[in-house]
Amino acid sequence: QVQLVESGGGLVQAGGSLRLSCAASGRTFSNYAMGWFRQVPGKEREFVAAISRSGGSTYYKDSVKGRFTISRDNAKNTMYLQMSSLKPEDTAVYYCAATRITVLGTRLAEYEYWGQGTQVTVSS
Repeated sequence: QVQLVESGGGLVQAGGSLRLSCAASGRTFSNYAMGWFRQVPGKEREFVAAISRSGGSTYYKDSVKGRFTISRDNAKNTMYLQMSSLKPEDTAVYYCAATRITVLGTRLAEYEYWGQGTQVTVSS
């Protein structure tokens, strides 16, 4: 079992920045590829970004490329999502997820463990 806890969400104005963190415990963090997803009420949870076990490879949803940066610190068992130039359409609950099934997966079914989510609200 891997336990994931997100933090860092909040209210920010459009154009602002936030950094989300995902703290992992329970298993060897570096054995898991990681991802960030987000969900708006009434819509399906969608992929945002993914990172390989070492952190050497990343992949992003097109609409966040150049604005969001995913990273990880395996020594601290933590993954991050640095979000800049935020837009109102980035408003959502953000979830982190872990998997040994795949690397840089974009589908929900590819991930084994999920956090509880953290709310990000971007005001216009």
